[in-house]
Amino acid sequence: MHEKSVVLLNQAVGEEVTALHQYMYFHFHCDDQGFDLLADLFKRTAIEEMMHVERLAERILFLGGEVELKASGEVVKERDVNVMLKMAKGMEEQSALDYNRWANECSANADSVSKKLFEDLVVDEERHYDQYDNEIDNLDRFGMDYLALQSIERGKARRALGGPGAE
Repeated sequence: MHEKSVVLLNQAVGEEVTALHQYMYFHFHCDDQGFDLLADLFKRTAIEEMMHVERLAERILFLGGEVELKASGEVVKERDVNVMLKMAKGMEEQSALDYNRWANECSANADSVSKKLFEDLVVDEERHYDQYDNEIDNLDRFGMDYLALQSIERGKARRALGGPGAE
């Protein structure tokens, strides 16, 4: 068994579970504030993180290890959208760095499949990083008007459908 790989894979599971919880928390609060586009981005990212957990768990089980399904950290109770985006960007950046390093460690321990899994995860984490970086850039360029437009569009859509917020 590749014991070192199992340890690294479980570390990644913990990071992904933490990210999943954090992004769902952000999703709930963005949705509550009427920021549908950001709420959807956080929700989609959380779903992808859940799929990462599944891929990591499958590899751990294949290697004969036990999946440690424990979050590596606590959810940060943050409701400021700008801070949320900066946190998310930082989380994705750290994951990409960790996964690159862990891919190299798996390679050094003759585990090319786990190495490739970590490399594939880096691609997703870098894409998430770019998405959050773009949203931060939009906020910097357009200010709170960028977020206000999301709320206005949400209200229009709800009124058109006769749902909550319709008068």
